[in-house]
Amino acid sequence: MPAVQPTLAPGVRPIEAWAWAMFDFANSGYTTVVVTAVFGAYFVSVVAADAAWGTLAWTLSLAVSYLLVMFTGPLVGAYADVHAAKKRLLMVTTLGCALGTAALATVGRADLALAIALIVVSNYCFGMGENLIAAFLPEIASGEAIGKVSGWGWSLGYLGGLLSLGLCLGYVSWATGRGVAMEAAVPVTMLITAGLFALASLPTFLLLKERAQPQTGPGHAFQGALDRLRTTLRRARRFADLWRFLLCIVFYQAGIQTVITLAAIYAEQAMGFSTTQTLLLLIVTNLTASVGALVFGQVQDRIGHRATLATTLALWIGTVLLVWAAQGTVVFWIGANLVGICLGASQSAGRALVGYLSPERHVGEFFGLWGLAVKLSSIIGPVTYGLVSWISRGDHRLAILITGAFFVVGLALLFTVDVRRGREAALAGDAGA
Repeated sequence: MPAVQPTLAPGVRPIEAWAWAMFDFANSGYTTVVVTAVFGAYFVSVVAADAAWGTLAWTLSLAVSYLLVMFTGPLVGAYADVHAAKKRLLMVTTLGCALGTAALATVGRADLALAIALIVVSNYCFGMGENLIAAFLPEIASGEAIGKVSGWGWSLGYLGGLLSLGLCLGYVSWATGRGVAMEAAVPVTMLITAGLFALASLPTFLLLKERAQPQTGPGHAFQGALDRLRTTLRRARRFADLWRFLLCIVFYQAGIQTVITLAAIYAEQAMGFSTTQTLLLLIVTNLTASVGALVFGQVQDRIGHRATLATTLALWIGTVLLVWAAQGTVVFWIGANLVGICLGASQSAGRALVGYLSPERHVGEFFGLWGLAVKLSSIIGPVTYGLVSWISRGDHRLAILITGAFFVVGLALLFTVDVRRGREAALAGDAGA
């Protein structure tokens, strides 16, 4: 009878894995409330005063922050590996994102420059923190259970987003019911989101251990990190399947990031949803996303990383077509819940596969490259959507249909990745080091 494979790495306690997953719970409120559900719509309608360029300005603001993450993410990841500084850097980025989110509460009508500056800073810190927390994954999960543990984080993360959204919806309903204008109620949700982020991240900083050891002696910190990154890039041919997968990520994540960034705008502009209907829709979608991450996280380690991700990308293609064709609210609600399942599953599967294909000694660097790929897709996808809707004079259905093409290309590229060969290369890289 075959031995049962351990889920956690040697020396890792279950409470520490929970503390790691709690960071996903903590930071999900930022994307759910600020990027997806509340502040984006507030930015377009209030800050930009419903100008025709409002949606494009919103996507371009996010694009600037993603460009910054792209250029600095691999370097910061290399620095974290060389100096065993993942946890320290995570504290800095968490503080920056929480403070930046809280400061968004001061943004009002026509405060365009302030809104853009705070979005760039807070979203940059969020993106860097996302890279850093992901780099802990191979340290706490056994090699054959990375998908399962990654699924725990994504599943708990969607519950965190659900809690943030629920608290904000509750406050907005309470405030507007007492005569407070929506324009005045929305900024308070930024304080709620920032406070929950800071509070829920405490278990991570109190319980999660930094197991890595410094790998260089005294010297210029960033120069050492840069030298390490250059060396890794020169070894790229040894990890060809990882690089193929990173290219695959750029395309399919372009579709995912478009959905995350513009879901509320599509619901209101294409389907005529009210703000309350949109918030309720996103609450339900977060529930289905949590289920998708948990279920597919369990399945992934059984049927294989590539098969799991291929299944979810095929579901994405079908879901986009369903949402594009939807004329009534019932079909759109069905499509939105399928989006939730696809979202949780594909996000969990993608992160786990990067960890599976990465050499342990360079995992921070490669998760920095993962973050670079995701942030590049976060520029390509939403900006493409914004440009299509602007050029087509507000045809959001055409924009979402073109978004589906990103999933098609991503699925085609996924079939060029040999996961077994890529894993062998990663293990060989560690043995050689």
